[in-house]
Amino acid sequence: MTLREDEAGVSVLPRQFPTNRGGLCQKGWTSAELLDHPDRLTSPLVRDTVSGELRPTTWDAALDRVATGVRAIQNSSGRDAVAVFGGGGLTNEKAYALGKFARVALRTRNIDYNGRFCMSSAAAAGMRAFGIDRGLPFPLSDLGQADTLLLVGANPAETMPPLVRWLTEQRQRGGKLIVVDPRVTATARQADLHLQPLPGTDLAVANALLHIALTEGWVDQAYVAERTTGFDAVRRSVAAWWPARAEQLSGVPVADLEATARALGTGGRVITLTARGAEQHAKGVDTVTAYVNLALALGLPGRPGSGYGCLTGQGNGQGGREHGQKADQLPGYRRIDDPAAREHVAGVWGVPADELPGPGVPAYQLLDSLGTADGPRALLVFGSNPVVSAPRAARIEGRLRDLDLLVVADLLLSETAALADVVLPTAQWAEEDGTMTNLEGRVLRRRALRPPPPDVRTDLAILADLAGRLGDAETAAARFPTDPATVFGELRRASAGGIADYAGITWERIDATDGVHWPCPSADGPDTPRLFADRFATPDGRARFHPVDHRPAAEEVCATYPLHFTTGRVLAQYQSGTQTRRVPALRRVAAEAFVELHPDLAARLGIDDGDPVRVTSRRGELRAPARLSPGIRPDTVFAPFHWPGAGRANSVTNDAVDPISGMPEFKICAVRVEKA
Repeated sequence: MTLREDEAGVSVLPRQFPTNRGGLCQKGWTSAELLDHPDRLTSPLVRDTVSGELRPTTWDAALDRVATGVRAIQNSSGRDAVAVFGGGGLTNEKAYALGKFARVALRTRNIDYNGRFCMSSAAAAGMRAFGIDRGLPFPLSDLGQADTLLLVGANPAETMPPLVRWLTEQRQRGGKLIVVDPRVTATARQADLHLQPLPGTDLAVANALLHIALTEGWVDQAYVAERTTGFDAVRRSVAAWWPARAEQLSGVPVADLEATARALGTGGRVITLTARGAEQHAKGVDTVTAYVNLALALGLPGRPGSGYGCLTGQGNGQGGREHGQKADQLPGYRRIDDPAAREHVAGVWGVPADELPGPGVPAYQLLDSLGTADGPRALLVFGSNPVVSAPRAARIEGRLRDLDLLVVADLLLSETAALADVVLPTAQWAEEDGTMTNLEGRVLRRRALRPPPPDVRTDLAILADLAGRLGDAETAAARFPTDPATVFGELRRASAGGIADYAGITWERIDATDGVHWPCPSADGPDTPRLFADRFATPDGRARFHPVDHRPAAEEVCATYPLHFTTGRVLAQYQSGTQTRRVPALRRVAAEAFVELHPDLAARLGIDDGDPVRVTSRRGELRAPARLSPGIRPDTVFAPFHWPGAGRANSVTNDAVDPISGMPEFKICAVRVEKA
């Protein structure tokens, strides 16, 4: 999109761009309404120690309070007593600077970000199979050319509406769309075939599909032999997943499993995509791995118009995880425990490598340790709202209240900011330059339309000022520039030679070509819109199969909690809703939380459409009106996660996590439902 400002205000205009062809969703068309919103934070806030209220103050007073608090806590409890929590909506420059600030200015190992709740399982599965994590290893336009397209746990009609143009093109060309989802979503209604499994059984479905492909001779044996390793172990593991067994477990009929396997195995150009429905589980990495195994066995990755990919969930869901916000990473997708990576990045940063802290802990573990005897005593939050978005949210809200110091940088008073000791108002997307990276690995430019309000600062300026207060001001000024172009230049050097290599990407090159795909190691050389044509990013160039087996959800239903609970998004709201809940046009479409029930279940419980209901798990409860729909399984209830308060879905969700990715099990837990 492009922006225009005139006497009437800021307008959002369509732009013909390769990925969305000028299309936006409701949230994009209304996004300018937040620039001058009356709830906009326009001065720093500090909590009054007597009244307990947040009161406006000066920047010097606010930053001094932060620096004094950080220094006192680290002096008494060590450097790791201060933690940082970032966001997948930050620009590449801000994500990079935040990771650097944590490791150089604070010298804490405790940094992670809300993308851990979004892409981490797919990222871990991609790394262990392909040696690289990029949402789509091929251009988005390939979706429109696929003969068969399998979407697993994805509902782009509500979560990524511009992408639906490619699905429409695919269908118009005669392609087959298959959707795997426990609900009849807006996307599932467009599908040629909809598999409606019990939540948490996607892995069993994938293993059954590969079992059928093996039985029917649809495995590409030459591809497997030439381009992969480890298939024999997978062949043995899926032998036990005959279709009738998968049907008994998942509820997906054998006939539908066979039809899906046939479409994948004989469909020509075939793409499989996973999203949060398959990934937000305590076995999310293994579930994604099962679909990667299926794609590799069919010889899809690296073939034009075919492959495996995953859909991102945040504005900078790809770039936000590449440059140092994650607990175990340095810029360029380097591992923080790799001595060579530490030497390279420390050289760019001008610090000794042995002064860089080691790996931290994943997001939920970090949040759950706040304010405890061995956990951080202070937290700095940039671009996130864990009071609404974290699993077992009431517990995390309590952890935040236990802190000695909570600092939140945001443009609105989110539910997390409302608990803070210091709130720092930040610039919005139309008020600062920078770059974002989309799910194709395409690095894009974001241009400032106008400066921020007079007493509002950018995140880069906030980090630079804090670094100066915490150390030598002159050194900090050199290490933490506030100009995004300068920061991007440093990011290029820090990422050079890494998996996500931006060394050859410049703002000028992005502007000239509608974005540049990483890896791009040379300014004079090509970028990489399509991966895996000749080799995978592993030492021997071969993709890795990994045998994985279904295991039950971390919490199964019982007599007390007899129903499955799952969460997701609605079209008119986004993430924790801090911004979208303040847009009148979006509120008119989706004004409040709801609980979706099958009419048969509602009849058994004596619930009518619109009745207030209470959903209770072992961790908490939510209250919201019932919405009856025949499009959900009778053993499952659904609620969107955009609302705080009584309708907060994450009061109910399970905090069990995947042992590899640290992803919490948002998508399934055991509940009971009753009329409130």
